[in-house]
Amino acid sequence: MRDFIRRVFLNDHVILSVILLNAIVIYLQESGISHPLIIGVDVACTLIFLIEMLIKHLTFGVKEYWRDGWNRMDGILVIISLPSLITPFFDASSFDFSILLTLRLMRVLRFFRVLHFFPKITQIGAGLKRALRDSGVVLVGFFILLFIFGMINCSLYREVAPQYFDTPLNSIYSVFRVFTVEGWYEIPDTIMAATSPLIGKLSRLYFCFLLGAFGLLGMSFINSVFVDAMAEDNNDDVKLQLDRIERRLEEMEQKLLEKK
Repeated sequence: MRDFIRRVFLNDHVILSVILLNAIVIYLQESGISHPLIIGVDVACTLIFLIEMLIKHLTFGVKEYWRDGWNRMDGILVIISLPSLITPFFDASSFDFSILLTLRLMRVLRFFRVLHFFPKITQIGAGLKRALRDSGVVLVGFFILLFIFGMINCSLYREVAPQYFDTPLNSIYSVFRVFTVEGWYEIPDTIMAATSPLIGKLSRLYFCFLLGAFGLLGMSFINSVFVDAMAEDNNDDVKLQLDRIERRLEEMEQKLLEKK
């Protein structure tokens, strides 16, 4: 019986099914559907995740369990979601709503566990890490430029468009909107309406420059560097295969020459 229970709780397909069932239950709850059966299923799913973690501790040992990266993520998500077990006993009218939101968030975070069920997620993670490392200098340069133009715009337009540039942080965010081509035209239009026609037109040209130089060209450059770094592993595999083919061709050519 113990071996059967252990096999069930260590079966990835079973755990994935529980995660998907829990996702459906939370979707129903967040949609305003409340029923004792739904609450019971949610609590049961949390307990299943807890039992799975305990069985893995007993099977692999505490050190081996926490040595594995996926187990660390699973264990942390299970632990931080445990407070959601007491939410069914909360009277929403008697507690601060922010507490309930926090407990709900802890419960939802457990769905990150589904990541390691995706095929080749380890290779994707390695590629992402390599891309961040290789494009780190470019990203740092991007944020430096973002900071510089945020400070410039804060000085220039703080009084003209305070909704965008009243504080340095707000100004940096507004410049980031321009760099990412997100509603950028609203900013120069607001400045145009609040200043003289000459300053408004110059401001439009200035923001068009920011959009073209850093929004279109700059972001495209960052994306290309990032994508190339992500695909570098595949390129290495192709190079290895080509090297093997080349060596085989040389061996075949050498054999043909020897026969002659």
